[in-house]
Amino acid sequence: MANPTMKALISVMVSLFLVSATFASSDAPFIVAHKKVSLNRLKSGAERISVSIDLYNQGSATAYDVSLTDDSWTPDIFNLISGNTSKTWERIDVGSLVSHSFALESQVKTVFYGAPAVIKFRVPTKAALQEAYSTPMPPLEILADRPPEKKFEWAKRLLAKYGSLVSVISIVVLFIYLVATPSKSSAAKGNKKRR
Repeated sequence: MANPTMKALISVMVSLFLVSATFASSDAPFIVAHKKVSLNRLKSGAERISVSIDLYNQGSATAYDVSLTDDSWTPDIFNLISGNTSKTWERIDVGSLVSHSFALESQVKTVFYGAPAVIKFRVPTKAALQEAYSTPMPPLEILADRPPEKKFEWAKRLLAKYGSLVSVISIVVLFIYLVATPSKSSAAKGNKKRR
């Protein structure tokens, strides 16, 4: 039979586990937003900035009245070319992904430090709007003087990326070749035995 203190300890542990599991499984959306920015130099002396924001609902409940705002793009530096810097969705279900993109153009040479996008959404169990932020973006060097690509720069990048894989495959192929090809000394011994 078990000790009465051991029974009490086990019952306390089980009750703590059940209480923590109840709090851990509370129904709430969890919005993860990833902001991607790419630059493309145009021949007209301008730079096109493409912005894409992906929103994932990783929580255990639907997010309602979702609004995305990315208004850190200063109008004296950037001109909006396509799309809008804000977007709304009626809802984002559990495990769903939604995306929003827009394009900007700039003719001003500068280093731009943008802020994360702001996402607001409603949870049915709470009165106040919830807020989430996208991932931060690195500083953008708009119209920066980029050094010209060197002659064999692409070969260096390929070697750095795939060099170890090529060497391992080469060693394996060499080993198979050596095992499969008879050596000259064993071929000479075979000829002497036949005589």
